[in-house]
Amino acid sequence: MVAPEGKSFISTVALVTFISASLAWGIGIVIFRLISLVLIVFLGFCFIFFRDPSRTIPVGDKIVLAPADGKVVDVSQSENGEKKVSIFLSVFDVHRNRTPVDGIVTRVNYSKGRFLAAFNPDSSEINEHTDVEIQSSSGIVKVRQIAGILARRIICHLKEGQQVSGGESLGFIRFGSRTDLVVPPGTSINVKVGDRVKSGSSIIGELS
Repeated sequence: MVAPEGKSFISTVALVTFISASLAWGIGIVIFRLISLVLIVFLGFCFIFFRDPSRTIPVGDKIVLAPADGKVVDVSQSENGEKKVSIFLSVFDVHRNRTPVDGIVTRVNYSKGRFLAAFNPDSSEINEHTDVEIQSSSGIVKVRQIAGILARRIICHLKEGQQVSGGESLGFIRFGSRTDLVVPPGTSINVKVGDRVKSGSSIIGELS
C-alpha cells in the first residue's frame, strides 16, 4: 500500500521517467538511456520508501506505542522527570508517524530550522520540526517530527482539539529523519538504545 503523501511525488517521478524513456528508445537519444535506467531504479525506491503497511494496534489504557519505525538512538530523562525516547528512521524504514497514546491534541507547532543528519543528537533541537502535544489520562505526551539531512517535508495531519486513539496516523516525513517521544514523569520505558521498533505496534512504555 502506497502512502497518500507519496502519490504526487511518485507520479512526478514516473512522468519524468516515461519522458526520458521515450526520448531514449523512441527517438534514440543515447544519453537518455542511462538517465532512464537511473530514474527507473529511483522510481522503484520511491515505491519502497512510500510503502504504508497496516499495523495491528495493541489495546490498553496506559500503554505507550512507538510513534515511528526505526532504531532507538536515545533514552534519557530530564531534570523534571520527563523521559525521552528518540527514534532514527533510515531511508529504508516506513516513514508513517503514529499517535503513541489516546487523548486530545492540545498543541501543534511547526518550527523552521536546519537539516543536520537525523542521527546527530543536536538535530532534535536545531533541525526543522513539528511538535505535537497530546493530553493523555496521565499527563502531556509529546511527539516531535524532525527533518533530517534528506527530509525536506514534514507532514502532520493532526489539529488542536482533535480526539485521537493510540496508533492513528499522525503524519509522514519524507526521507531519512528522526522522531522524539517525551512522556510524563513516572512513565515506565521498556526499550533501550539499539532496539528497533515499529510505529503503532511496538509498546515502548506504560503511563503511570
